[in-house]
Amino acid sequence: MYALQRLLYGFPKPTPHKRSKPVKVLCLGLPRTGTESLSVALRTLGLATYHGWDLVFEPDGRKLQLCDELLRRKYNGARDGDVQITRAEFDILLNDNQAVVDSLCLFFAPELLAAYPEAKVVLNLRPDINAWYHSINKTIVQEIDQSWIIWGMQWFSPEFYWLYSLYLRYGYPGVFHGATTTDSIQQNAKWVYRDHCNMVRGMVPKENLLEWSVEDGWEPLCNFLDKSVPEEPFPRTNNPANYAERSDKLIQRRLVQCLRNLTLTTVTLGGFTTAVVMWWQGRILGATGLSDLLWRYAKMS
Repeated sequence: MYALQRLLYGFPKPTPHKRSKPVKVLCLGLPRTGTESLSVALRTLGLATYHGWDLVFEPDGRKLQLCDELLRRKYNGARDGDVQITRAEFDILLNDNQAVVDSLCLFFAPELLAAYPEAKVVLNLRPDINAWYHSINKTIVQEIDQSWIIWGMQWFSPEFYWLYSLYLRYGYPGVFHGATTTDSIQQNAKWVYRDHCNMVRGMVPKENLLEWSVEDGWEPLCNFLDKSVPEEPFPRTNNPANYAERSDKLIQRRLVQCLRNLTLTTVTLGGFTTAVVMWWQGRILGATGLSDLLWRYAKMS
């Protein structure tokens, strides 16, 4: 099955990337915990930051396919029971970004800790777990996973196909331990949230870990990262309305390509169907003409 997917939607393998700057910060909190605000803050502090939206809007389909392959490797397992994801593979996705927030941290928290052990870790939290659950259920389940438009678009864009597979077939079901994105989030989200946070606390030395929420603002974050506190207010972005706007922008950006490919597919299938019908009609007519000829010959005899 995967061979057919690669045949229809596959890209060449991405080229390796030799990192020139170290990864300094891993923000390992789950989505909807102020990740957008945190990414803006880190950029303000001078750290090039790879955020989940960078992956969603990734123009290079090779990277989307690579990330999907890493998730398949992680959740499908290996014959020896041990799955390894290398620092070199992460470097292809991250380029020279020095901080990582949101999607990759959601999917690969333990693997990122192993790949970049020198990085400081921020565990971004949402103090009210019920508010967090309501937010992720609304944005991911209701606006994304239950959208027929998004489901249909995946078949007519290679980039969107791997994006859909990455998040909705493997990513969210894998992280939230379910068969589908909707079921896994609605049934398991809260205990997975607590389990994920406890995993990070258990893997990271206390002196290298900051537990932080947006309400904490600049001071604890800057003290932890040895940065001066900016004079500007701490950024507050990516509320549900902004999330919906970003999602619409993603759909509009890919929709033109999907409609073009849908048109080409329809025209091609229409032409093929017409050719088959004409061939079949000609075959019938040819057989009828041959029967008439044989009947006339027999009559003459």
